[in-house]
Amino acid sequence: MGIASARGCRFAFNSTMESKQSTITIQWPNGSQSDCSKGDDWLRAAQEAGVHIPTGCLGGSCGACEIEVNGQTVRACISTVPASKSGSLSVEFATDPYW
Repeated sequence: MGIASARGCRFAFNSTMESKQSTITIQWPNGSQSDCSKGDDWLRAAQEAGVHIPTGCLGGSCGACEIEVNGQTVRACISTVPASKSGSLSVEFATDPYW
């Protein structure tokens, strides 16, 4: 059991419950699934799942690493796994007509 405070209020929370809620199942473009945590680096999560996300600049400017997460385009080199109310996310490789 942990205790957090905000503006003078104290809240008790169960740390095991919190960690279960932050585990997210990712459905990758190749059909595989993996589990990771909110805030994990996208490139590392993909690597651990055996999925290769192409990269270029590793600074977010070139767009080579763009993926679609539940339909929203993100640059994997500068983004982290977001929270998910459902506990799962679907990833596809972004299609860019200029690449």
